[in-house]
Amino acid sequence: MIQSDPVAQISFASRRRAGGGILGPFMWLGGVIATAVALFVGAALAILTAAAVAAIALIGSVLLFFAGFAFRARRARQMRAAQKQADEGVIDAQKVGDTWVAYGWERNSQ
Repeated sequence: MIQSDPVAQISFASRRRAGGGILGPFMWLGGVIATAVALFVGAALAILTAAAVAAIALIGSVLLFFAGFAFRARRARQMRAAQKQADEGVIDAQKVGDTWVAYGWERNSQ
């Protein structure tokens, strides 16, 4: 016999039997165990994902911390180089008449 409505048998009522048979309680226990295992695996994956996100955030913050130190050291080195260059140049200059006169300029003797 050909059924005219194939969706009619897809429901919980069509799967349920009157007594469930002798294997009914074992199948129910198997379903409960499978559900518990699925919940445990889902919880473990959620914890691992949260730990991975926390580790990525920690590594990123450490990287940013050391990048700040590197930029600070670079800036300090540039300031020391500029100060050294300024120390080697003219210390004081005044305009006398139409010309500038520099005081304190010393040539490095070799």
